[in-house]
Amino acid sequence: SAARSSGNGEVERVPVKSPVAGAILGLVRESEGVIQAGEAILGVGDPGALEVVVDVLSFDAVKLAPGIRVHLSGWGGPILEATVRRVEPVGFEDISALGVEEQRVQVVADIVNPPEDWQTLGDGYRVDATFVLWEAEDVLRVPASAIFEESGQDQVFRAIEGRAERTAVATGRSNGLDTVILDGLAEGDRVVRHPDSELKDGVRIQER
Repeated sequence: SAARSSGNGEVERVPVKSPVAGAILGLVRESEGVIQAGEAILGVGDPGALEVVVDVLSFDAVKLAPGIRVHLSGWGGPILEATVRRVEPVGFEDISALGVEEQRVQVVADIVNPPEDWQTLGDGYRVDATFVLWEAEDVLRVPASAIFEESGQDQVFRAIEGRAERTAVATGRSNGLDTVILDGLAEGDRVVRHPDSELKDGVRIQER
């Protein structure tokens, strides 16, 4: 209306009401101009109702599902608990820091902690997300680097009285760093990490 005005007298003013109560999170239009129907003017949201959006590799996204627990860290405050609400059904292409093309998927999670625990966390802030795919109490585990396979059987070298003893083991879940041992070892057994091909059963070894 003001654009058609001659500059004399009052011009028509059109009230624009926010659809939700909250704070202005972003300014889309910074100057005057023609605004089309449905065009964004401001970004409005409730800072007390944040959700967490995490970009994960599509290879990892297929292992996630609604309800999975998430640990949020690296934002400057205490570790927060969250749960996955949605795994988006559509991926997108992204370029990694090394210049590698990757297919990623957005995962949406809701914070479980009370608002007073994360009241300083704001829109667009950075967080590190750890997804809990599996957990158990009182399990025996060894470094994954200590396990090798021979003839289809997982094995380790135990350190017994200064010598290496080949021992067959039954393994469970692994996160790439630690592997659960179901059978073959006992608590307190010492194993050789990164055994090379020259290490044989009964060879004398020395702890470093």
